[in-house]
Formats: sequence, structure tokens, C-alpha cells
Amino acid sequence: MTLPDYFDRFAEGYQPYKGASWCYEDGCIYRGLELLSATTGEPRWMAHLHRLADRQIGQDGALLGYDPLEYNIDHILSGRALFALHRDTGEERYLRAADRLYSQLQTHPRIPAGNYWHKQRYPHQVWLDGLYMGLPFQIEYGQVRGKPGLVTDALQQFATALALTSAPGGLYVHGYDDARAQRWADPLTGKSPAVWARAVGWLAMAMVDALALLPMDEGTATLRLRLASLLDAIVARQTDNGLWMQVLDAPDLDGNYEETSASAMFAFALMRAARLGLAPGSDARCLAAAGRRALHAIRDLKLEQEPGGAVRLGGIVHVAGLGGFEGRYRDGSPGYYLTEPVVFDDAKGVGPLMMAHAEAVLAGTGARATEALLNI
Repeated sequence: MTLPDYFDRFAEGYQPYKGASWCYEDGCIYRGLELLSATTGEPRWMAHLHRLADRQIGQDGALLGYDPLEYNIDHILSGRALFALHRDTGEERYLRAADRLYSQLQTHPRIPAGNYWHKQRYPHQVWLDGLYMGLPFQIEYGQVRGKPGLVTDALQQFATALALTSAPGGLYVHGYDDARAQRWADPLTGKSPAVWARAVGWLAMAMVDALALLPMDEGTATLRLRLASLLDAIVARQTDNGLWMQVLDAPDLDGNYEETSASAMFAFALMRAARLGLAPGSDARCLAAAGRRALHAIRDLKLEQEPGGAVRLGGIVHVAGLGGFEGRYRDGSPGYYLTEPVVFDDAKGVGPLMMAHAEAVLAGTGARATEALLNI
């Protein structure tokens, strides 16, 4: 089965992640379908996107199950698809829905340095996940609605978050607690103790997607340099198999494993940055080659065929976070990240793999040539 055939079957059978309520997991699939549509021009991808997303979006822009007063930055991610849906149809309901998400951002709590709290239930905390969830949407919304101040604010949030979460070796820890109230937070720095691969994946995709929307000028120069440094650090930690470890900076940690969703995120970010020239000083050919190698490895090692013929994407950590959740405390230690369940066909892995494949198509001379090259 080719990757496009797998994506098609996955989308045909996809069920809303949280009972049809607006959520970021669905947004991962929406973003993947959007990029597949844009890069291949095949109608099936936009048809899947409309079928899945339209039932969540009312004519007045209301979003099914969405409560802005939760102040959950995750809810913003699916809003990326609203702009693509509007471009496809011209229907104003999609921009009205985007307006609702922006209204949340207008009052979303922030730490004193200016960054959004991750969620109301995680006060005073900045997680790398949240940069991908909120900032590319904020930039695109500012461009569509003529609010340049939103772009300036997003760039400042990137700069601050990178400073607050920096780790040795050009990497970044999962989160930061401005209040130093959480047990996982270093009492001096506020940083969490480990480098979780998917958190760094969210960060890399956030930086690449933001920079892809913006001009290469003085205003984005610093972020481009930071991206180049991060991508070089990611390439340096690619395993012999072409993937990346769940605990990224501790490859020899007992029980550590090659994790699929982060590997797909890195593949996408590396190929996109290389194609668009977003990483000054880095070898674009090296970045692109590492991304392609990861895409091949996921195809060869993580796509599994069951006896009945069904194909599943394995090796995806289901979820990981910081602090209290469902009756237990997640301490953010390296060992903690190895205790979470590993699952098949989760949206957080399949969506980024769609994005990586779409980027591979763009990097070639066309969809047919690239598919032949990759044998997928």
C-alpha cells in the first residue's frame, strides 16, 4: 500500500478524536489534508477536509463543543484549516469561526513576559506544544484580517519561549513554570527536566510554519538563525535507523525507543526548511536528506500490515504532559516519558506524516516523480 492510499483509507474511516468537539488532534489531520490538497491538487484531500471539518463549523462560525473560557491554547490549532476552507469556497463562516478563536487569544492569560499560558488548568506555564497550537494561526489571522501587531507579538513570544526553555546541545525542554509552583519545575529556572522529542517536534513545526508565512527580513532573522541551530541539533541526533528517540537527549536511557510522531514532525520540518531556505548557515541538502531518510524509515519500519490486510502506523506515544492529569502526577523526568502508552494510528502521528509526505512531493518535480523516487 502506498502512503497516499494509507492516508486515503485513514481519512475515510477517521472518527472525531473527542466526540466531534473542536480539538487539536483533529487539527493535525486537517493540516495534513490541507497540505496534501495544496501539493498534489487531488480533489480527494479537500473533500476529506470538508467532510470532517464542516460538521464542526456552524454558519455563524460557532465551533462544536468549543468553550473559549477554557483558555486552552490547543483549541486554536484546528483554526489553521479555516483559512484553507475559506480559500476553497469563499464562505464567510470560516472566517467568522477564525474570529471566535482570535477572541479567545485577546483575553487568553499570559505570563508577565508575554507568552500565553498553556491552559487555564496549567496556569503560568508555557509548553513547547502551545507554540505550534497558537502562533502560526495568530500570524495567519493577523495577515488575513490586517492586524500586523499580531505578527510582532507572535515573534516576540517565540523569542521569549526559546529563551525560557533552552537546554544544552541546542535543544529545548518541554515546559516552563513562571510561578515555580510545580514539582517538575526547577526552582531557579522554572524549566522542566527533560527533552521530549514530540515537544521539540511541535516547536520545529511551529517555527517552520511561522517563517513560511513571513518575509525573510530583519524582523525574522533571529528566528531563522534559531531554527537553523535547532535543525542542526536534530540532525545530529538522528538514529542509525533514520528516526529519533522518545527522550531526545538521552539515547542510551533504559527503555528509550524510536518514536514515530516526533520523527514525522522532524521529517516535515527539515524538508520544508530546506526547500524554503529558512535555515541560514545550515546545509539545505543535509537537512533535506535527513528528512527524506526519516520518511523512508517511517514507511519501512513503522507502517505495519495486519494479517487481514489492514495497514497501521505504529510507535506513536499516545500523550505526554506535565503536572496533574487524571489522578496522577507527571513529573517530567526522562523516565516519565517512557511510561506513557504507545499506540497505532493516532492523529498526532498520522497528521505530521501526511505533512511530511506532502513536503516530499513539493521537493520533487511533481507528485508522480516524487512518488517513484520514494517508492511510496
